[in-house]
Amino acid sequence: MDVLLFAPNRRDPRSEPMAPSLAAEPGRHAMRARGAARRDLFEGAPWLLLSGVTDAVMLWLAVGAALAVTDTPVRGDLQTGLLLAVLAGIVVRLASAGMYGGRPGRMAFLDTFKQCFVAAGQATLIVLAFTALTHQPDGFADLLALTGAFSAAAVACARLGLAVARRRARVQGISGKRAIIVGAGYIGAQLERRLLEKPSLGLRPVGFVDGDPAPAFLHGDGGHGPVLGAPEELEAIVAETGAQHVIIAFSSAPDSTVLPLVRRCEQLCLEVSVVPRLFENVNDRQWVETIGGMPLCGLRTENPRSWKYAVKHGMDRMVAGTALVVAAPLFAAVALAVRLSSPGPIFFRQRRVGRDGQAFDILKFRSMRVAAHAPDAELAGRLVAAGAAPGGVEGFDRRTTVGTFIRRTSLDEIPQLWNIARGHMSLVGPRPERPEFVELFGPNVQRYGDRHRVKSGLTGWAQVHGLRGQTSLAERVEWDNWYIQNWSLWLDLKILLMTPLEVLRSSAEGNADGAPAAAAAPALAEPLSVVESAAA
Repeated sequence: MDVLLFAPNRRDPRSEPMAPSLAAEPGRHAMRARGAARRDLFEGAPWLLLSGVTDAVMLWLAVGAALAVTDTPVRGDLQTGLLLAVLAGIVVRLASAGMYGGRPGRMAFLDTFKQCFVAAGQATLIVLAFTALTHQPDGFADLLALTGAFSAAAVACARLGLAVARRRARVQGISGKRAIIVGAGYIGAQLERRLLEKPSLGLRPVGFVDGDPAPAFLHGDGGHGPVLGAPEELEAIVAETGAQHVIIAFSSAPDSTVLPLVRRCEQLCLEVSVVPRLFENVNDRQWVETIGGMPLCGLRTENPRSWKYAVKHGMDRMVAGTALVVAAPLFAAVALAVRLSSPGPIFFRQRRVGRDGQAFDILKFRSMRVAAHAPDAELAGRLVAAGAAPGGVEGFDRRTTVGTFIRRTSLDEIPQLWNIARGHMSLVGPRPERPEFVELFGPNVQRYGDRHRVKSGLTGWAQVHGLRGQTSLAERVEWDNWYIQNWSLWLDLKILLMTPLEVLRSSAEGNADGAPAAAAAPALAEPLSVVESAAA
């Protein structure tokens, strides 16, 4: 087992002359070094080799399956070459999509399936077009088509298995890369916290590098990792921590100091990631134009009033109308259960704010007993003070037995299909909020108003990542704005496919309403303490 030591540092009062091993250090920042002595199969060159060999085996099996199904023999070098061209085209397309390594992190399962089927489809269509020009027998075209289909399915399933194994290894601490964060400030603390919460990303932060860290880092009261030293001490820090990746966050150091740091990382064969200064506006559609030796990055966004959004909204109405008809028996059953559960109306109506600040009445199945009055303003103040979004159980728990069930399974949201059919909402988008909270959050929460550029949604990017009920408002806003910046029809489809899985997960854990406000505060206490200390 490798024993890794934190470097004693004058900037970190917690450092001792002889620091304990990271594996023995208590708390969430303790490193799991038990896998460091063995070769990591899920990172770097071993992962590249493992992925390549797995894909080769799956492609070979796919060809065998296609030959067995069609019972079409391959005759001559031309047909052999065309069959191999399909396989080679799939591999080239997967490589161009970054499926053989290159960047840290992970690719979502749905994105992996998409890349496999797109690669197989493109390669097969190109070879089929050439096959038509060479006048091959009809049975051979069927063989190529089946080879492409079987290849996509086989490679996708194998990749799913590899992804599960890689994720498990990273979560257990036997895989992943040690990472140093340059910049001990608010952004650096947020980045560290999220990497610790998501070990499946494959980056395990071991500490910070900063010549002038925020006061909270010096005093050790933020719950974060230690400041290991200044940028000038990078070589010693890397040697003592075994770091393999450097993330440059917002540092107080000038560019004249950071640029040489990047060059030293390259000389030390370290991977380097950079949090861009305008990261809130960076999306997947940006482009790079080179002017001499200077790159010019363009930030391209989708216009919410473009024809693409018109297609989205048309599909929303069509799907919502069809779903209302198909789900009519379920709709009626839930309505009857709500009616019998307690006196009061079947539907709960509440004013919400949608696109361009337009208010509308949202519909839900009533899940609570009728109250004499709504939650008071003091409750709203407590939610805001805790940094939590409203929702879930506010005040006294008035949920009925039926109401608890339909909330946990999200069946109470079904009537919103009528809001979608009428054009008030979309299937996917940020969740709408009450006018009084919009007025409160708008001036006080950064970029909160950006959500009103698009229609509100029945489900959203934040919701499928567990941000439901009284969870962190700042993170929910960040996820929702990321969705708006990177919107596409594929992203909408992915969110719709992820929604049932998230509902099942939340239902199994019994927390579909979200954590109470008091539990949301610690999640925000860490980054907020850094901001407050830095501003002092």
